[in-house]
Amino acid sequence: MRLPDEVSQAEWQAAHDRLLAKEKAATRARDELAAERRELPMLRLPKAYSFTGPDGPLALPDLFEGRRQLIVYHFMLAPGAEHICEGCALFTDMVGEISHLHARDTSFTLVSRAPLPELEAVRRRMGWTLPWVSSDGSDFNDDLGVTIDGHETFGLSVLVRDDEGGVFRTYATNGRGVEALGSVWTFLDLTPLGRQETWERTPAGRPQSEPYAWWRLHDAYEKGTA
Repeated sequence: MRLPDEVSQAEWQAAHDRLLAKEKAATRARDELAAERRELPMLRLPKAYSFTGPDGPLALPDLFEGRRQLIVYHFMLAPGAEHICEGCALFTDMVGEISHLHARDTSFTLVSRAPLPELEAVRRRMGWTLPWVSSDGSDFNDDLGVTIDGHETFGLSVLVRDDEGGVFRTYATNGRGVEALGSVWTFLDLTPLGRQETWERTPAGRPQSEPYAWWRLHDAYEKGTA
């Protein structure tokens, strides 16, 4: 194995500073992309899709759990599939504490076309606790473009509800678009409400608060002290 070249403190600092300038530029570019994402239009989902969760049948609005936004990860698992997608499993392993998303009016769920007993078997094997529902029997996966000619693919969708109960798709990504996700920041940057902090450029009428003001230890949510 060839390791990096060894240099003096001054040479290391100079190289580090050059890279840091590029990293800062990339961060500003990502912030600008997130701002443009918040300005995207939305597409109404026209059907009353049905799902099955551990507690029984669910309609699409139920997946929001009373919140305004919903992030859906389309976990690639077909009915009767013996193979578990390693990439989808790796993504699921990386998802952090979703109570912080809840604090920003955002829910999260995995959705697969496999029936619920097959999802539950994978969940038990992997030790996952994230919400995971089956879309078996509905056109949800087909209409959102993750089941193509009967074959499963993976991806992520961002949905939002209006005050009249309509559900809309605001953003979608797949492939390498999902590989850097997993933190509360990267997820919120995909949503029309964003991080909801005052430094963000966001369309008028969206909620915002001071940075840091909403941050909590996740057990504060559980204890009801947040």
